Amino acid sequence: MYPKMQERSRWWALVIVLTAPLLSVIDIFIINMSIPAIQEGIHATDGETQLVIAGYLLGSASFLIIGGRTGDYLGRKKVFFWGMFFFTLTSCFCGLAQTPAQLNLMRFLQGISTSFMAPQAIAFIHVLFEDEQEKAKAIGWYGATLSIAAIIGQILGGYLSAIYFITDGWRLIFFINLPVGAAALWAIHRYLQETPRSSHHRFDYSGAGILTAGLIALIYPLTTGREEGWPLWSIAMLAGAVFIFVWFLRDQLKKGMLSKEPLIDMSLFRLKGFNIGLLAVLFHFMMHTAYLLMCAVYLQKGLGLSALTCGVYFILHACLFMIAAMVTSRLIVRYGKRVLQWGVLLIFLAFILQVLLFRQQASGFTIVSLIGLYGLGNGMVLPSLLGIVLKSIPARYAGVSAGIFSTFQQTASALGISILGGIFYYVLHLNEQHPDYLRAFSAGLSANMVSLLIVAVMLFLLPHQPGPATTVLQEH
Repeated sequence: MYPKMQERSRWWALVIVLTAPLLSVIDIFIINMSIPAIQEGIHATDGETQLVIAGYLLGSASFLIIGGRTGDYLGRKKVFFWGMFFFTLTSCFCGLAQTPAQLNLMRFLQGISTSFMAPQAIAFIHVLFEDEQEKAKAIGWYGATLSIAAIIGQILGGYLSAIYFITDGWRLIFFINLPVGAAALWAIHRYLQETPRSSHHRFDYSGAGILTAGLIALIYPLTTGREEGWPLWSIAMLAGAVFIFVWFLRDQLKKGMLSKEPLIDMSLFRLKGFNIGLLAVLFHFMMHTAYLLMCAVYLQKGLGLSALTCGVYFILHACLFMIAAMVTSRLIVRYGKRVLQWGVLLIFLAFILQVLLFRQQASGFTIVSLIGLYGLGNGMVLPSLLGIVLKSIPARYAGVSAGIFSTFQQTASALGISILGGIFYYVLHLNEQHPDYLRAFSAGLSANMVSLLIVAVMLFLLPHQPGPATTVLQEH
């Protein structure tokens, strides 16, 4: 049993564990605002720049399930501490990187560290708060932290990219994790108590390794092969990715039949609701992550806005996202999936208006309002998407399916950067002498609308089940 703690101590412990989702989400949004500065600072190609985001998500996706199980096996405090330590360390190495290859390697390792650090936050909430009302309140603070992190990341990314203090501003977005991480490490060591350990879990390290190899073989050529004219090595890697994923599926099926606790329970794929939900998560997160990248690049390089102004323009987006998420959690009880469908319609409207109105002569009010409209619609969809999907899956599968959906969420985000972001950059450089940012942005949003249409179809196919939906997805 976890040691009983006084009420004040439990809430202080919550503040400490929430540093994990805070830092992991900040490092997504802070990068989005800083991508143009990073590309210029290390002289990276478009593909190498895409990998700065995709590599982080790839590292997180590959080990997310194992990271959660490791906390059960070794103790959540220990895993949380060392996850935070390596996150802080790799952040500093990112800030010191001199080449795109160095930065992308450190970002990949940084992503792996979050896969061990972040799952411990929810696990700690469950052991810290036994009372259901207090637990619900703590989870509410977890969700609020994600939105606060998005706002902080957008503002800091814009501000730090625009200044020079001892070193280039884009390096400061990584170095700023050092004081926060150091303080968190001290607090973890000083105030958190270790949780009971379980020896019942086995680790599918080979499965995680095969999955990682397959994702790298898929995502790397998608981001870098395009700008090199699809050389033979890129085609070979994509073909190899197909082979590796087939190997992974057979490996997981075999381990399941031998009761060896595979990374993914393949029996879930026999459930129609699971497959529909997986496709909805895939295309929504592809769309969302690609949009953040394309919009940041277009506003800064296409419309000539400063990084700081771009960050400020996204504040309304984050605020409306948070408000919509809170209101949606109540509306879903009565209207079910229809609330998410309304959100999808708002996103469609935001994209269409942005294609029509995001021009050189567009006013700041217009830009802020339409980005805010996207945030409003996305706040109605993204936080409750997994909860709605899980309602169509038998309760006995809820835990394992949530882990798979979270892993798929990170993978989908990386694919969005690679595929939909790749469309944006391909159209951008059709004329190398005169890059057409408006045309590229319109093409990227058109691809996003196709993804969003698929999400709409998947939501239509899901059974209509009004009732409370758990908010467990992160904003990425």
